[in-house]
Amino acid sequence: MVNQTFIALSDPTRLRILNLLRGGELCVGDLVHLLAVPQPKASRHLGCLRNAGLVTARREGLWSFYALAKPANEFHRLLLGALEVGLNEPSEFIADTQSAAEFRRVGGCCPQEGPRKQVRRNLTKAQGAVS
Repeated sequence: MVNQTFIALSDPTRLRILNLLRGGELCVGDLVHLLAVPQPKASRHLGCLRNAGLVTARREGLWSFYALAKPANEFHRLLLGALEVGLNEPSEFIADTQSAAEFRRVGGCCPQEGPRKQVRRNLTKAQGAVS
């Protein structure tokens, strides 16, 4: 498991995913949008992170949602603490965090009931009015 963890952390895209998930759960479509990568690439990276025990997945209909995994042991807890410090500095991670916060504010990409869906409808109407 330790080997898988370090392999998972060796890729910049996977570090960006972990950084984005620090703000809370996101669906694959949200990650594809925020990372500007094709869906198969995002899913491959998410699979690696899931196999290392760093993220959890849940399905809701056709959608897959990912979140940071709760620490399973002391090693995992310390690793998440180190990431928390390390991901606060490089400008790419800061820009990702800001983009994710704005994307969450407008509701992300996944259809949901309630406020997120209404915000998305209002945004679509506003964009249509501008066109």
